[in-house]
Amino acid sequence: MKKYLVQFKPFLIFVSIFFLTYIVLTLIYKFYLNSYQAEDLDGVTMMCGRNSEQLLKLLNYDIIIQKSSQNPWQEIILNGKYIARITEGCNAVSVMILFVSFVAAFSASFKKTFLFIILGLLSIYVLNVIRISLLIVLVYNFPQYTQFLHGTFFPLMIYGYVFILWIFWINRFSKYAK
Repeated sequence: MKKYLVQFKPFLIFVSIFFLTYIVLTLIYKFYLNSYQAEDLDGVTMMCGRNSEQLLKLLNYDIIIQKSSQNPWQEIILNGKYIARITEGCNAVSVMILFVSFVAAFSASFKKTFLFIILGLLSIYVLNVIRISLLIVLVYNFPQYTQFLHGTFFPLMIYGYVFILWIFWINRFSKYAK
């Protein structure tokens, strides 16, 4: 048994750090969400909606993204037409938790790891705002593709980006890069 523990030590360390980080961050996020009333929407999701609205207004779209008066989501109105809603799941925090857990499990020096996590989280957030904005415009113009865009293309976009960040991290900065 000891032989296998020694042989698989790097893998076991990776899995332990990954799951410990993932569980801790998920619990912190769960406590954060529980601090809001059932009919309220968390601050990160509100900020994603606000930034998506600002981006689309910058691009001269007639857009209103507003908190629903009775439900925990934001309503999206483009050119006077209700398009969709932004819910807590749209804020990409769960993707960010996966990203941080993986990078932590393949950590390098504290400084490199911390900087990569901060820059990665910022880039994931910006990509998510762009993703939401693009989804709004595409759903408005091509409503027949809503299911594909929302359920396949855009998740692939954000998870694909995170996968590229992971590969970059492993090959350039992690302790296994050499």
